[in-house]
Amino acid sequence: MALVPMTYLLQKAGQGGYALGAFNCNNMEIVQSIVTAAEAENSPVIIQASQGAIKYAGLNYIIALGRQAAEGTAVPVVLHLDHGTSFEQVMHCIRFGFSSVMYDGSKLPLEENIAQTRKVVEIARVFGVSVEAELGRIGGTEDDISVSNAEALFTDPAEAEQFVSQTDVDALAVAIGTAHGQYKGDPKLDFERLAEISRRITCPVVLHGSFGVSDESIRKAIELGVRKINIDTNVRQAFVGAMRSALEKDSSEIDPRKVLSPAREAAVEVISEKIRLFGSSGKV
Repeated sequence: MALVPMTYLLQKAGQGGYALGAFNCNNMEIVQSIVTAAEAENSPVIIQASQGAIKYAGLNYIIALGRQAAEGTAVPVVLHLDHGTSFEQVMHCIRFGFSSVMYDGSKLPLEENIAQTRKVVEIARVFGVSVEAELGRIGGTEDDISVSNAEALFTDPAEAEQFVSQTDVDALAVAIGTAHGQYKGDPKLDFERLAEISRRITCPVVLHGSFGVSDESIRKAIELGVRKINIDTNVRQAFVGAMRSALEKDSSEIDPRKVLSPAREAAVEVISEKIRLFGSSGKV
């Protein structure tokens, strides 16, 4: 199956009351883990590439891995640019085969964010590529993007309504109390704000920074309109933890396959758990 945009998949998720898992990749083994878990759960899936992943693996390798992942499976696979930081980078990813992109203009003034996002949407529509945007700043650090707690601003529901109506984006990432990376303390989500945003906008809501958020809170967020949930730290933690365990068992091991194979299996387990939690199992 070829790579697909996420628009139709998000529409189905909205109709079915579940969310899609969007899993960040950094190498071949993590891509394999994402697809293996999606196949086992018979679930559509979103493979994401962040700024760090593109710098580490190279854009051509990421695209090749995404295409191979999609062509080798019967489940729908989206290849999504996570936190595109410039108009030029987003256009480059559209040109070379991403089926979905995120333009992150959240640090810009509202009107400038709207103007830049609308320009991305207009071009992406021509190529059948879906577009996610962000409004409000999500705290924490993810690769090259860092937002301090002082800078982290919750999304204003009225601004969200204005933003979506003027940009026609396919999905909107909002700030409701989560943070990228590992938490210091327990995250407290503003469900009242989320409900108001969902009521006002016409596109699906995206939740970034879900590490540390309880299963109960995830389920409630889905009930209130979240249709895409980003997962990165959980997968990294399981993947690197399994590698560390393998090396602790035999510090003389020099075969990377014997270190990476258990890491891949650990990632599959975590991804499968998230897919079941989000409710997308059996939704192909």
